[in-house]
Amino acid sequence: MSELKQRKIESPAIAGIVLAAGQSRRMGQPKMALAWGETTLVGQVVATLDQAGLAEICVVTGGDRSVVEQAVKEIRVATPLEFAFNPAYRLDEMILSIQTGLAALSERIDAALIALGDQPQMELATIESILDVYKRQPADLIVPSYRLRRGHPWLAGRKLWAAIQALEPPRNLRDFLNAYAEQICYINLETESVLQDIDTPADYQRYRSAR
Repeated sequence: MSELKQRKIESPAIAGIVLAAGQSRRMGQPKMALAWGETTLVGQVVATLDQAGLAEICVVTGGDRSVVEQAVKEIRVATPLEFAFNPAYRLDEMILSIQTGLAALSERIDAALIALGDQPQMELATIESILDVYKRQPADLIVPSYRLRRGHPWLAGRKLWAAIQALEPPRNLRDFLNAYAEQICYINLETESVLQDIDTPADYQRYRSAR
């Protein structure tokens, strides 16, 4: 983290966390490295975050660690980038990967934008809407929604990180969001992409053909 700490970070400093620690059981092969345009699923997610001008990006790995890291290293980004390994990835608990990512961020980071590594449909406009809300008003929990359904990516201010880090399975992300429901600032969007991720070969073929 020394290079990140030496870099001047504008305030508020927002980092991106990419959750890419899954085992791809339903896909039957490492899905993060599947082709998506000129890159891969996880590569597209990182590239989109890079365009948003974040202070840093942390990719959380687990299953297929080397494959995921190689897929990310193949793209060029201007944002400082690092990897954090979730040793408990076999438990398939998203909250553990979020905790791993939060623990890896620089001390000067004010908020974390949590993104899914298998959501290459994520739109830059969605990220920009979330960041704009965070910069304009005091909201430490910002969640995009489509037709009243919560989606990704979502933002958590540092004030809430301790509560996230304190969660232990079987308590999960839904439990956290429900506990802090009154603090959630929802952004109602007209794009279904906030709900879409890729888990199965059918998902991959459908969303890839819709590009």
